[in-house]
This record gives sequence, C-alpha cells and structure tokens, in this order.
Amino acid sequence: MKQLYNQRISCPHCGHHIFVDLDTSEGDQDFYEDCAACCNPIHLNMHIDEAINKLELRIDSDDEQIF
Repeated sequence: MKQLYNQRISCPHCGHHIFVDLDTSEGDQDFYEDCAACCNPIHLNMHIDEAINKLELRIDSDDEQIF
C-alpha cells in the first residue's frame, strides 16, 4: 500500500471541495482540517484495513450528538 495519498473531499458544512494529504505510515488516525472556504473544522477518521489492503476515510462535521 502507498504511504501518501492526496484525497479530494467535500466540506460537510458548505460543500466546498478541498484536497487533504493522508499519510498511512502512522496507522489509523483521527484528525481535523479546516475548510478553506468557510473555515469550519472538518473531522476526518482514517482506518487502514491491511487484511484487504483498503483505506477507509470517514468525514463529518463533528457536531452530531450521540444519545
């Protein structure tokens, strides 16, 4: 599996498309990137499934509430 990826995502707040750099050498990650258009934080959760050689990226606005 490659170690560096450049992925295009949509901001969950405004829909603007931005590019994020993903580094798989650190393993699973949970981090934030700010949207260049609306400046709101975007929550990214990256999971590496080495068994099937797949990278999963979950994106949300991190303002959802869990009850």
